[in-house]
Amino acid sequence: MDAIQAYLNGQWVDSRELRLPVSDLSIALGVAVSERLRTVHGKPFRQADHIRRLQRSLEIVGWDPPALAQAAATAIDQFVARNAPLMAPGDDWAISVLVTPGSSPDARQPTVCVDGFPLPFVRWARQFELGVDAVISPIRQVPAACWPPELKCRSRMHYYLADREAEQTVSGARPILLDTEGYVTESSTANVVVYDPYRGLMTPELSEVLPGVSQQMLFELADALGIPRVQQRLTPDQLAAAPEVFLTSTSISVLPVVRLEGEPIGTGAPGPVYRRLLRAWSDCVGLDLAAQAQQFALR
Repeated sequence: MDAIQAYLNGQWVDSRELRLPVSDLSIALGVAVSERLRTVHGKPFRQADHIRRLQRSLEIVGWDPPALAQAAATAIDQFVARNAPLMAPGDDWAISVLVTPGSSPDARQPTVCVDGFPLPFVRWARQFELGVDAVISPIRQVPAACWPPELKCRSRMHYYLADREAEQTVSGARPILLDTEGYVTESSTANVVVYDPYRGLMTPELSEVLPGVSQQMLFELADALGIPRVQQRLTPDQLAAAPEVFLTSTSISVLPVVRLEGEPIGTGAPGPVYRRLLRAWSDCVGLDLAAQAQQFALR
């Protein structure tokens, strides 16, 4: 494969040559904001939503939000154009955006980087049909008193530890992180959605979790299908008793959780509401998401 071209502070470089100095605060202190997009039919999916969320993160940390968000948006478009010859027909890529304050806390010379790669479908291709295991993690979500839930940042040691603990508990399982009061927040890099036959889709209060772009897509599909939805605090017991539970994020779109702590969710297989939502998502974007993942999983 020819070299992927990546953007770094106004320059285009071989992605294998991307470097940041150890003085960059993303390395020294773990200070960075980020976005992750995916393409659909080779085009960035819901790019405007991702850029709005990036700009909000930049507002929270105070690093010249309009200019840096615009620089990232322009670089995303250029990244796709420059690397289009490398994208196999029918394939799609992840696109990563990283913004750091550079080497000074006041971000006098911030760093903007845009990179990408073919989506690693092998990680979840079979899960569209078989579902996902999940476990309740002993690692808690970062409290809002530390940083706002709506800040999408790269300070993710808690996700790393939760993923490691989940893998040691059940191979391939995803962690469900709770807040300090014991209520459900998110999985690592994914929103959690519960289906209740009487109340429809149930999610944690959106003010208490990262507002997911793919979660919003799921809400829009549910509205179109006449599936009600509600925000409320959720307990692990409510997850365990639900007939269906989903994870939703940029790369995977939507996947069903079929076991929690080794016990089946519902029938222990992907349920009918999940299949309706996945079909509606695929119809909306004109792409069979499960078939695409299976096609490219073994490349």
